Amino acid sequence: MEAAIAEEAIKQNLEQFLIVLSVSLSVATLSRLFSWFRRIPYTLLLVIVGLGLAFVNVRLVNLSPELILEIFLPPLLFEAAWNIRWRDLKESLVPVGLFAVLGVIISIVGVAFPISQFTGLSLPIALLLGASLSATDPVSVVALFRELGAGKRLTTVMEGESLFNDGVAVVAFILLVGIPLGIGDFSIADTISRFGIFVGLGVGVGCLVGFGISYLTQRFDFPLVEQSLTLVSAYGTYLIVEELGGSGVIGVVTVGLILGNFGSRIGMNPRTRLIVSEFWEFLAFFVNSIVFLLIGDQINFASLSQNIDLIAIAIASVVLTRVIVIYGLGYLSNLLGGTFLNWRELTVLWWGGLRGGVSIALALSVPVILQGRQEIIDAVFGVVLFTLLAQGLTTQFFLEKLDLIGDQPQRQEYSESLARRTALNRVLNYLESIDRSPEIDPEFYRYQQQLVKGEIKSVEETIASLQNKNPQLRSLDLEQLREELVDIEADTYAEYIRAGRLNRNLSPLLQGILDQAIEKAIDEGSIVG
Repeated sequence: MEAAIAEEAIKQNLEQFLIVLSVSLSVATLSRLFSWFRRIPYTLLLVIVGLGLAFVNVRLVNLSPELILEIFLPPLLFEAAWNIRWRDLKESLVPVGLFAVLGVIISIVGVAFPISQFTGLSLPIALLLGASLSATDPVSVVALFRELGAGKRLTTVMEGESLFNDGVAVVAFILLVGIPLGIGDFSIADTISRFGIFVGLGVGVGCLVGFGISYLTQRFDFPLVEQSLTLVSAYGTYLIVEELGGSGVIGVVTVGLILGNFGSRIGMNPRTRLIVSEFWEFLAFFVNSIVFLLIGDQINFASLSQNIDLIAIAIASVVLTRVIVIYGLGYLSNLLGGTFLNWRELTVLWWGGLRGGVSIALALSVPVILQGRQEIIDAVFGVVLFTLLAQGLTTQFFLEKLDLIGDQPQRQEYSESLARRTALNRVLNYLESIDRSPEIDPEFYRYQQQLVKGEIKSVEETIASLQNKNPQLRSLDLEQLREELVDIEADTYAEYIRAGRLNRNLSPLLQGILDQAIEKAIDEGSIVG
């Protein structure tokens, strides 16, 4: 009987999963097929579809905190950390650190006090609500930045803040949840100490796992095994750190940064690194498709309507507090000598501070015995819905009006043209060097060469035209050359380690030297940047 019940449960879960996956992938596909839908980020389109399902009372899957934090969150954090360049993050570390740490504290207080003053919620419950709403989730906005070609600095700050403030928000929630339960007293010294332990365990375990896997991947070259190791590292680090009492979010971010910036450069050849990157891109798309659909599907319109006043105050508090965080800490960051952020970039960072899955997971994690739990859940869902739809759908308008849309389409076209020229030149060299078959007319070889030469000429004209219209594109040539040289150096070290001629990791020596050379070339005007 027990086996039959378990088998039936597995079958139902599989059916639910397939339904969710079919709906989410259908929406994502339709968003690519019809031009009007392309104006809307597919994640927001999924939320809208989920809202439609909720409106007709079709519930796909119950969204639990465990599902978000343990299943969905690790791959999303790892993928973002894997793709963010440490060099870019290091340059923006001051604003990212301020937004992720002080920004979370200001957000919690800035939301909690108005809620406790103007609603019936007590201050301890309001603090839990503030902690739940302090985690930003700008997946849609960052995707929009990349598609429209927004500046790298703006994208890095937005993504870096989200990576770290998720961990800080979760830690803050854990520290605050004991107060209304009566099992914890708030003291600054104790809070700082516990915060240090949470973060320290996350960073420590993340470093051990990240550098350990980096060392392992230098010993062999099996792309599928290396790809699997990154997946194990994401989930394994999260579970180990949580079991030890630390912040699993910080642990996953740490291991993702190390493997993406160090392990993949030292221990993986370029082909393997591309395979692993494409795998994580697919996994992030897959998970996001499910998460955003389920967010919309979980909305309870009847319950939200009963707490409309609370939701309105929470929305106003979140938006206004975000103004203080971004403009205040942004100004402080500029004074401290961090990455300079002008008022236009700060405006987009303010408006692009969406809330999403982490906020919902924290709200659902509020203990059932606490009075006010349902109000917290309703307020969080209301704020998430507002930020995703109202702010998410208008971010492109802000980017256009503030003239922050970059030259990404031109850069992409230029990169593709460079790749075509290289490929066609290799084809031409092959035609000129091969042993010609006596069965093939020599005239045919000459005809093929003329065709290839004609295509090369056409591509070179396209490259020249793009360079004349966008002189800054010339810097891409140096960047690509730099990447190729660093890859050759890193591959050589990995080859020596596999052969037993080297017994420790060596960081690429050329990386810093070539960066300085590119900057010098740009400064001297030998190349336009």
